[in-house]
Amino acid sequence: MNATPDIACGRLSALELSQNFADAHPALTAPQAALEADRCLYCFDAPCMEACPTSIDIPKFIKAIATGNLAGSARTILESNILGGSCARVCPTEILCEQACVHNSLEAGKPVRIGALQRFATDWQMDHGGQPFTRAPLTGRRVAVVGAGPAGLACAHRLAMHGHDVVLFDRHAQPGGLNSYGVAAYKLADDFAQREVAFLMEIGGIAFQGGVTVGRDVTVSALGAEYDAVFLATGLAGVRALGLAGETLDGVMDAVSFIETVRSNDKKDVPVGRRVVVIGGGNTAVDAAVQARRLGADEVTLVYRRGGEHMSATSVEREWAQTNGVTVRLWAAPQRLLAEDGALTGIAFARGRAGADGRVVYDPEDSFTLAADMVLKAIGQVFLPAHAEGEHIAVEGGRIVVDGQYRTSMPGVYAGGDCIVGEDLTVAAVRDGRDAAEAIDKALRAGDGPGRGVEQENG
Repeated sequence: MNATPDIACGRLSALELSQNFADAHPALTAPQAALEADRCLYCFDAPCMEACPTSIDIPKFIKAIATGNLAGSARTILESNILGGSCARVCPTEILCEQACVHNSLEAGKPVRIGALQRFATDWQMDHGGQPFTRAPLTGRRVAVVGAGPAGLACAHRLAMHGHDVVLFDRHAQPGGLNSYGVAAYKLADDFAQREVAFLMEIGGIAFQGGVTVGRDVTVSALGAEYDAVFLATGLAGVRALGLAGETLDGVMDAVSFIETVRSNDKKDVPVGRRVVVIGGGNTAVDAAVQARRLGADEVTLVYRRGGEHMSATSVEREWAQTNGVTVRLWAAPQRLLAEDGALTGIAFARGRAGADGRVVYDPEDSFTLAADMVLKAIGQVFLPAHAEGEHIAVEGGRIVVDGQYRTSMPGVYAGGDCIVGEDLTVAAVRDGRDAAEAIDKALRAGDGPGRGVEQENG
């Protein structure tokens, strides 16, 4: 994006930027963790455990904290979720494990702080214990994992534990995926995403090749011929357009690219407008809006087409945006991007309301305009099927089709994470990667893999 008088870098001092992008929710101290752990009732058939997509034994890991067994606590977490540290920071625990906590009925709105306790234990392990798992005897099998985000990393680690060698391919220069490039910097501060990747890869047997786009640089078929199995964890690499004239104007960009720019550069080198409008209602929209404000934008407005109860961003995220000075406007849909002399000046919206049939009705005559020198689009991400085109990989509804074992329609090729149908959550992607690795391991040990290793055996 070209810098202009209204879109500029360095709006704040280095100290202000450092403070604004420091850890948004500092870790518990040891005494705080001990007190919080003592609140847990250690329920039998704990509802919090049922609400966790990776089924972490939450009462067990909290009990271990209460008794001072931090290594045991961390192991309990990491054997179910090897990315437990980042999930503790970015997952919406308020609608998962903490929402299910029985303390909500005993002390209204005061669940055990499960996410904070999970972070406490996993941080201790990374700082003091290193990688707690070792590899099984080597099998001689090789698996290609496409996409080095949460699903791909979880799959690679579990496969390495089982003794298989893994090569991770990703279009980015560094592994980490969403955690490295797509989440607000203040959620994973102090380079945590890369430290967690390094911790995960300490197990050995995992190589990384960055700058590789499957479908352009290599095909799935070629990987299938070279490796014993392939796991696709490509996520949702495309972004939806507004469908309005002027989307190529300087100052108009997708929120995902904006967040990646923030995560990949020194904050003083990231350009931001004075008056920023973010369009969307999910966590990406909130992350973009808050970061624009923390970079020094004077005004940031988040506009969503329906009511607050329909936003995919949680109530905690919405409150966080407003606490950070973001104005939230509801029931409005973008109609026109406004420009003068080729420069963005604002965006016009039509007001809406809920119709009798539940659909949103917009009145083009009832409109308003917001002045803006930067507009960030956060209206959803889409699966780009380039690597599936020309292959025997079924795609329906914009996602790869898999069975209960994460197998695609192409023999030897599995998929998981955001590129398949399911919850668009980091913790769900970790579960997919972990469980797909178990399915791959089982198939390889049974001799069902169609890749190079099985061909050698059958030859």
